[in-house]
Amino acid sequence: MRTPPVTTLRRAPLRAALVLLTAAALTTAAAPAPLGPATGLTLAGSGQCTYPAKPIKGTPWSLQRVILDQLWQDTKGRNAKGRPVRVAVIDTGVDVSNPQLKDAVDTKSGADLLSDAKDQNKGQTNDVVGHGTKVAGIIAARPQADTGFVGIAPESVVISIRQNDEKGTGTSKTLAQGIAKAVADGADVINISQDTAKPLRPDSDLELAVKDALAKDVVVVASAGNDGLDGTVKETYPAAYKGVLAVAASDRNNERAVFSQPGDFVGVAAPGVEMVSTVPKGGQCVDNGTSFSAPYVAGVAALLRAKHPDWKQHQIVAQIEQTAERPGNAHDRYIGWGVVDPVRALTEDDHPIDAVTVDKNPARDVRPPTLPALALGETPQERKERLATYALGGGGVLVALIAGVAVVIRDRKRRSA
Repeated sequence: MRTPPVTTLRRAPLRAALVLLTAAALTTAAAPAPLGPATGLTLAGSGQCTYPAKPIKGTPWSLQRVILDQLWQDTKGRNAKGRPVRVAVIDTGVDVSNPQLKDAVDTKSGADLLSDAKDQNKGQTNDVVGHGTKVAGIIAARPQADTGFVGIAPESVVISIRQNDEKGTGTSKTLAQGIAKAVADGADVINISQDTAKPLRPDSDLELAVKDALAKDVVVVASAGNDGLDGTVKETYPAAYKGVLAVAASDRNNERAVFSQPGDFVGVAAPGVEMVSTVPKGGQCVDNGTSFSAPYVAGVAALLRAKHPDWKQHQIVAQIEQTAERPGNAHDRYIGWGVVDPVRALTEDDHPIDAVTVDKNPARDVRPPTLPALALGETPQERKERLATYALGGGGVLVALIAGVAVVIRDRKRRSA
């Protein structure tokens, strides 16, 4: 059999016909402008995201839906021994010049799988696109006084693996290499905010790399993709591989964002509209896409790994799915098991579970219970009680009759006197 060519991967929020949501209206964006250090990233309704950007002072809506003090009551990303959970971000690099990420990235780990020695932008801590820097911020951005934005797991550590760029150079092969590198560097969680909808051969390098990561007890989280406008159900990879927690995008109403790719492979949904996060050189900006839903969930997975270091990767996934907020009692192809609820995931965790369980439906074809037969005659006890009642009633009547006769006799004597 002839081996098909390596498939080019796409960054989830950077496709043509990307749908961007603003607070006031829903706008369909044209293909984004060419990306590079000079142009920045143009967002419909949000102006131009320049690098660096001004700090966004308010708390983003995606964090307002969470009581952070309750979420972090046990951990912010470190286990009981003080070891930070390690989250690999396989993306366009992570720029550590942003103050919120300076201490969040392990610069001694990771890799640049794209650049050669002559590339002026080489290095896993260089991000000319800004995509990977945003992804990393949603997971692990440290608190900063001039902004309300902070990562879901602000004491976890990011392993940056630069595997894609503004030209879409990344392939399924380099992504597989990135997963292998993440495992070798001790990742507890891997976040992949890119995908391909083109079919890959069975047991491709990418599928084998995912299987190996899962076998070595690494939680793998991946974005579902942004091609959901037409409602067509299709699988995207690596999100659709068995064992990967595929994340769709939800909006402020806990409903599927219109661009989010539906499919039976979707595990949960998470906020993916008007997502605030860090950008290269400092500050924050706003973007949309399942690329930013996935790290939201990866951050929750990091907190669970910190609190429960003995739980297996599939138990972490099951816990996130089990505690998600869902309107029905079943899996949904648009939001999976529901919209992730970080606080419930970290508080309703008395014991590990291996899979999602749902409430049982009302029983069907079950016979009603058999009632005891009714007594047709009077029982001996009932007869005694009846006679006693009659005797008591009869005695009362007799007393009243005697009293009445005495009164009549008394009155008659008075008249005759």
